[in-house]
Amino acid sequence: MKLKLVTLNLWFGGTMFDEIVAFLKVQDADVVVLQEAYNGEDVSLKPQYRSMQELRKRLGYPYDNFVADYLDFDDAEGKAQRGNAILSKFPITASDAVFFVGEYTEEYRNVDGKYDTCPRDLQHVALQTPAGEVNVFNIQGVWDLNGENYSPQRKHMAEVVIKAIEGKPNVIVAGDTNAKQVNQSIKDIEEHLQSVFGEELTSTFNMRHKDNPGYATAAVDAIFISPNIKVLEKSQPDVDLSDHLPLTATLEI
Repeated sequence: MKLKLVTLNLWFGGTMFDEIVAFLKVQDADVVVLQEAYNGEDVSLKPQYRSMQELRKRLGYPYDNFVADYLDFDDAEGKAQRGNAILSKFPITASDAVFFVGEYTEEYRNVDGKYDTCPRDLQHVALQTPAGEVNVFNIQGVWDLNGENYSPQRKHMAEVVIKAIEGKPNVIVAGDTNAKQVNQSIKDIEEHLQSVFGEELTSTFNMRHKDNPGYATAAVDAIFISPNIKVLEKSQPDVDLSDHLPLTATLEI
């Protein structure tokens, strides 16, 4: 069975929302893995703060799952839960999430010097597919501005991923790790899963929206797969949708 997957950090729910929707329509992926999604229910909010509601309406995926990390009302003109989202053409038969840092809160604020306390989670869904159960994990890693720092938090992040995938068939882990691919935490994960892109990407940031030149050599978005899964196609489209670039992979399971 072939499965196409796209992963993208939406950038505050979709700062360039129309461009994101147009891109995802063209990609027509079986599974879409998104970070920095919003679940605001106030219809007066901008579309980016109602990511889930707007994506359901505009893309029409029959199945989805959202995990909230915290209630954000610093960037939004109102209150909206922020977290991870997965859209799927396949039925979701089970779902769960585990936090790397903290737990869901309505108290966290993005304050300089406090980024390492930002709640981050590993979202998981089990999909019913013609090839059997496929386990998709959506990662947004712990926040650390030093992409090579193998901190205790990053070590813990890798341990959480490794424990979560244990014994599960057909595993895909995708998302924004917030760690460079040379980081030891990524190497720890690669002892159990294959990295689709390895170290071949120079950066996964869209430098059209970054002033710090350090981002130009920071490949932090990734896709990992079980050893039994074959990569048929992979790409990093150079499209202006977010402050990150999307990754795509067509897999054979």
